[in-house]
Amino acid sequence: MLHALAASYAKGAEAAGREVRVIDVARLDFPLLRTQEDWRAGKAPASLAPAQEAIAWAEHLVILYPLWLGTMPALVKGFLEQVLRPGFALGESEKGLPRGLLAGRSARVVITMGMPALVYRWFFRAHSLKSLERNILRFCGIGPVRETLLGTVEGGAARREKWLAQLAELGRAGK
Repeated sequence: MLHALAASYAKGAEAAGREVRVIDVARLDFPLLRTQEDWRAGKAPASLAPAQEAIAWAEHLVILYPLWLGTMPALVKGFLEQVLRPGFALGESEKGLPRGLLAGRSARVVITMGMPALVYRWFFRAHSLKSLERNILRFCGIGPVRETLLGTVEGGAARREKWLAQLAELGRAGK
């Protein structure tokens, strides 16, 4: 489902004359970070250099993932930890405070889930989405961050077609 949603968004964006670059995190080979020192002082693996180049080039990022155990899959989190490193996504102000280096970019987060989206948003308070928005994307300077929650994804074909059309329209609009 995620690949179809991503393709639909990209098709809509391209139809509106926008250039699209796709990063398929599941196909990338990279190690997970093990220490804070490695994150601060190390460099992203060479296999992720094209991903960092695409992020630096982009004006708008679209992040799609399924909700697993209440949050993003570990591979997505590991990817973000590797590519959004100090010196690339984060810097320091003159006063030593953190400063996001990816300002000027907007983002859309699309999350699919088995439960109804309303349950995730209101009962679970969309905690993992809020964490991604506040503690990762906005911290790196990315904003505004918009969201699309797609619940009960095991639903029928009509619902799937509606979502694909919705993502294509978002792509056309650049949102």
